[in-house]
Amino acid sequence: MSQQPSSLKIENLHVGVDGVDILKGVNLEIRQGEVHALMGPNGSGKSTLAYTLVGHPKYEITEGQISLDGTPLNELDPNERARLGLFLAFQYPVTIPGVRVADFLRTAVTNIRRPERRDGEELMSLREFRKELLGTMQQLNIDQEFARRYLNDGFSGGEKKRMEILQLAMLKPRFALLDETDSGLDSDAVRVVSEGLSKLSGPHMGVLIITHHERLLEFNRPQYTHVMLAGRIVETGDASLAHELHAHGYAGVRERHPDAAAEEQAAKIQETAAN
Repeated sequence: MSQQPSSLKIENLHVGVDGVDILKGVNLEIRQGEVHALMGPNGSGKSTLAYTLVGHPKYEITEGQISLDGTPLNELDPNERARLGLFLAFQYPVTIPGVRVADFLRTAVTNIRRPERRDGEELMSLREFRKELLGTMQQLNIDQEFARRYLNDGFSGGEKKRMEILQLAMLKPRFALLDETDSGLDSDAVRVVSEGLSKLSGPHMGVLIITHHERLLEFNRPQYTHVMLAGRIVETGDASLAHELHAHGYAGVRERHPDAAAEEQAAKIQETAAN
């Protein structure tokens, strides 16, 4: 009997930041093997959803539930969520001077694969890790010298995003969330990242690609495209919806959902008044 794919489920999710409501009832389910795209104008709540899913303390869940295969995630720390199989590729990856890429990955991989490990206990075998790392870098066409550099220190925008894809390949999460991974990249860099992601996608990983553009979806065609407006998902379609949004923007979405559009406009007026 085949095992059912894992499911990441979001039910009636409400989230606030500093007392301001950002997400207002998000419902979404992602299964392993599925590729979902999440699109929407600036300020609609896309990144808030990503950070909330992985447990960023800035984002307060005021109502609703996040669960992975029925296990509630709301109260779990980010490291616990990571060990259960969640991964977030950041829009602006953090620089850690003095920490080599290989050392960072060896520690991260050990902690994911051996969740019972305590501080001070031995990491995975260096020989085993090195063999896997070099094989993965070869698969992704990443130069071996990359592993000796300090994490994101002096990296170009494209190199930072390739580092995220390398982490994704080594950690092998059940669910990968990519928060505008194509942001600030030229066409060649987006193509490299997109091709790298497509090599890693498969039946054992569900993917949520948060993007404004269609470029990252060229090699990662979504089965589901969701449109977020004013803190909720207002439309869901297939890859053709992503193409429509890229070609024509969100005017049509606002016309089809006037209530959400009115909320969006009111929030902009409130933000302008506050500043």
